[in-house]
Amino acid sequence: MEIDNRKFLHDIIRAGRDIEAFTSNLGFDSYSTDRMVKAAVERKFEILGEAMNRIHKNSPATAESIRNYKKVIAFRNILIHGYDAVSDPIVWDVVQNSLPDLIEDVEGLLNS
Repeated sequence: MEIDNRKFLHDIIRAGRDIEAFTSNLGFDSYSTDRMVKAAVERKFEILGEAMNRIHKNSPATAESIRNYKKVIAFRNILIHGYDAVSDPIVWDVVQNSLPDLIEDVEGLLNS
């Protein structure tokens, strides 16, 4: 794995861990009414998705070893370009149900 990709993988982990920290003591209702937390979570997802996009451009094989990497990139694009249509329930679902798998896959790559 190239050095650049390792940096991007670390960026994904860092952003993912930040999202976990930002939301660890919140339920959906608290999340959806806290504009600062929502902005922070969305920004970290943008960073995470951009790092995944760069990995895909540098090494498609590396990206393909991460579950749902295309969805990660697409989610980033929605957050950036479709900011006016961002759905709190969808973001919350990604935090709760998809982010742990992503972190697991990326940590596995970094530890291999």
